[in-house]
Amino acid sequence: MSTIAFFGHNSNEPAVRRRARAFLAAGHAVVGFMPHRGPKQAADWPVVDLGETRDNAYGQRLVSIVQGAGIAVRERALLETCDAIYARNLDMLATAARARKKLGLDVPLIYECLDVHHRLTGHKPVARILRQFEKNLLKQCALVVISSPRFETEHFAKYYPGAYQAFLLENLMIEGDDFPARPEAEEIEDGPGRPLRIGWFGNLRCRRSLDLLIGLARRFPDRVTVNLRGYPAPGVLSNLEAEISPYKNISFGGAYSAPGDLSEMYAGVDLAWAGDWYEDGGNSLWLLPNRIYEGGYFATPSLAPAGTETARWLHEHGSGILLAPPVETALEAEIAKLLKDRSPLQKLRTQLLSLSRNTFVETPAETTKLLQAAQVLPV
Repeated sequence: MSTIAFFGHNSNEPAVRRRARAFLAAGHAVVGFMPHRGPKQAADWPVVDLGETRDNAYGQRLVSIVQGAGIAVRERALLETCDAIYARNLDMLATAARARKKLGLDVPLIYECLDVHHRLTGHKPVARILRQFEKNLLKQCALVVISSPRFETEHFAKYYPGAYQAFLLENLMIEGDDFPARPEAEEIEDGPGRPLRIGWFGNLRCRRSLDLLIGLARRFPDRVTVNLRGYPAPGVLSNLEAEISPYKNISFGGAYSAPGDLSEMYAGVDLAWAGDWYEDGGNSLWLLPNRIYEGGYFATPSLAPAGTETARWLHEHGSGILLAPPVETALEAEIAKLLKDRSPLQKLRTQLLSLSRNTFVETPAETTKLLQAAQVLPV
């Protein structure tokens, strides 16, 4: 069994906690070195608190690199027992690398990149400075873990050719988590005559997505319902509940617990919204969101704009509806067709249920492959 020092950007964040649980499920110990946003939540592994941070507070996060590394260094005894250091996001990689260097540790450093931040893209001076910063840190890494192949083709291979080793690990659900078995085809109620139900779940950060869904609710007030669950981005959808209050067919169910609430959430909708323009032209084009795996596991097809990596994945797996530009027109047309004939939905559900469970769930074997690729474990 190995011990992983996990530098995560927010100990409360569901994806951070999911990665820690994956290490635990694969039989490894985890020691967290993490700041938090909002009230600290209990974890199933020890966490060294690196202080509180805020969304989009970039100046504060630069300071927290130095402060966080200092706190980690004071936990020398803990870090020296670890077999690898795993850092999520660039600021936590910098924090981990600084602590590792100060302590003179000779253990693999692994960089998990699940988003390419817009400040790293383009040709502005700040982007070039940050890429040089990232390039210097990559020299210290045994492995870069990416959740979408386009993060490599559009970013790492473009700017750092030959300077890294990549490992693709998509945003899957985690084996061993408390979620039920996949539904049987006959368990899925088709429900002709009732409204078509669309769900948008997770990190609700995209203004255009909300506007599209409000447009659908306005166009089909008695035939379409929209269910929102998750975490509205304060800087984007700060007045979400007020915005949707005029529409009786849109509801916001608040935050949820993953994986515990996922079965009920996806069983309650016919389609999952998987579009994103939060970082249009960059990360939003390249990412693969966890909702396509969660929805796929529970046999809920997705809606996504064509031309994105999400659309490519859905097309490859035959598991969603792709919306050609202009998306506003295509979305309304697709929903209108489904309201007349829902048989395409059943075909998509059948296709999803035909896919291997491992399409949606990360197994301990895959986690082990990651650690082997970083030379933490023998091959």
